[in-house]
Amino acid sequence: MTTLYLVRHGATAANELRPYVLQGRRTDQPLTENGEQQAAAVGRVLSSQTIDHVYCSPLLRARQTAAAIAEHRRLPIQTIPAITECDVGEWEGLTWDEIERRNPDECRAFHADPIVNGYFGGETYQQIFDRVRPAFDELYRRHAGESFVVVAHNVVNRVYLAHLLGMELRRCRDIVQNNCGVNVITHDGNRPQVQTLNTAFHLSETAVRAKAA
Repeated sequence: MTTLYLVRHGATAANELRPYVLQGRRTDQPLTENGEQQAAAVGRVLSSQTIDHVYCSPLLRARQTAAAIAEHRRLPIQTIPAITECDVGEWEGLTWDEIERRNPDECRAFHADPIVNGYFGGETYQQIFDRVRPAFDELYRRHAGESFVVVAHNVVNRVYLAHLLGMELRRCRDIVQNNCGVNVITHDGNRPQVQTLNTAFHLSETAVRAKAA
């Protein structure tokens, strides 16, 4: 049995704004103090599990979170460009209210069908899935029978989890991914299966409130 611990990174300043702003791949913020506490908490809870490898997105928030997990077993951190956060294009750093005022037609089109109509100047959900799924498939092949951590991002996790759960990609926004929430996915050699979704018992009430695009 192969086990994947899929983690969303800890909170950044963009995640903690109210209303929050979209944070894609063009904003490379570090973790806030709260985000560092979340990363430390997920590091502690995963330290009791067998972990053979730690992977993450190249973005700083993911690398910092991965470091808090890897340090418990002194494992190297390996980055995977294909699982970096989505490109939200011209909506980077904006709230949804600002987006609706600036680009009302594109905003409506995105919400109607994000598989076809992407973030304005950025990616569609289909494009995100098309780069993310092969990366995970390769990790299952490479580490058959082992356990590994992948620290990725809100939209990346949602799109991939929607696929595993048999949901339409357009509905992936219904999947909650808290900062430093943990999803456990097992692979028996035939197909991956979600065992737990967004486990957040290790996080404080304040930490759980953090959201993203």
